[in-house]
Amino acid sequence: MTSSLLVLASSSAYRKELLSRLQLPFEVAIPDIDETPLAGETPSATALRLAREKAAAVAARMPGAIVIGSDQVATLDDEQIGKPGNHANALAQLQKMRGREVIFHTALCVWDGRDGTAQVEDIQTVVKFRDLPDAELDAYLRIEQPYDCAGSAKNEALGIAILERIDSSDPTALTGLPLIALTGMLRNIGVTFFQNKQ
Repeated sequence: MTSSLLVLASSSAYRKELLSRLQLPFEVAIPDIDETPLAGETPSATALRLAREKAAAVAARMPGAIVIGSDQVATLDDEQIGKPGNHANALAQLQKMRGREVIFHTALCVWDGRDGTAQVEDIQTVVKFRDLPDAELDAYLRIEQPYDCAGSAKNEALGIAILERIDSSDPTALTGLPLIALTGMLRNIGVTFFQNKQ
């Protein structure tokens, strides 16, 4: 393992839990950036820009660190679907998405503060939502309250019951941090795994 500090640029508990699976020591720093999409920006471009801006914002405060930034944008018919924030918005999202395929763009940026280089990638996941009645969608939301999740469903928990299919090259991407892509990027800059812990 490189001696450089590893930092997760995120306030997300989901991303923190995912990164902890790699058993690498890391710190968490919250990036303070404006996450508003730009006019005419594609969903992929939004996710990639925000992942990079999150990493860059934290890297500026922590020179020499290896910083991980990630952002996720859900889209239906090329329209961005954000975090609902409340029950009414979440129900409206699920009603619109039922029986449909939604594309989740999970962008990843690894910023190497030792030389200022950055690796970025957009990992796409196609999710097919079940065609469920309003009563079931409402009941799900009241139980899980996924109001901080783009697309209003926690696939890693009860939300899996409202999904019909998930197609992705990286099963952790939908939860918010694509670990297959991340481990590849970290290996590219000399981070090693499976250290023998004496």
